[in-house]
Amino acid sequence: MSLHDDAVLVLKSYEDQDELRRTYLDHLSAHPDGMWKACEAGHLTASALVVDPERGRVLLTLHRKLNMWLQMGGHCEPGDATLSDAALREATEESGIAGLTLLPGGPVRLDRHPIPAPCNWHLDVQYAALAPGGAVEAISEESLDLRWFPYDEVAGVADASVVRLVERTRAAL
Repeated sequence: MSLHDDAVLVLKSYEDQDELRRTYLDHLSAHPDGMWKACEAGHLTASALVVDPERGRVLLTLHRKLNMWLQMGGHCEPGDATLSDAALREATEESGIAGLTLLPGGPVRLDRHPIPAPCNWHLDVQYAALAPGGAVEAISEESLDLRWFPYDEVAGVADASVVRLVERTRAAL
């Protein structure tokens, strides 16, 4: 099964955000290359909010290019067999934490946001990743900083999309 096919199956089984889910599926139907950064009409991305539920906190990265506190995530790569593989790979690479596991049940939410030309949109499929006990983070080349934030402090540092992701993740926990 291709990554494109996996994304279609994941989105068909996602039971929330019906209008946005349909937008993602329509995009993939119209763009066989819609999983890849080269698709100028926009492309799917995969991200994961790293969560430490025992300590009531999330790990955010200060994105080097955007200078914003965000969840870990990014573009799908040819070696990614599934969207969940891409999300877990991105979370592991950007957090430096080995042993992350995705919260069961598939994506937590979807978020479509504009990006600079030549592409137009990121259609992000957002998961939650559970940090193992004693996890130690390490800043990657893509980050200016990496920091744990208590759930109730996220709204003070991140945009509304990250706040919604934290809320949905907490509800799923």
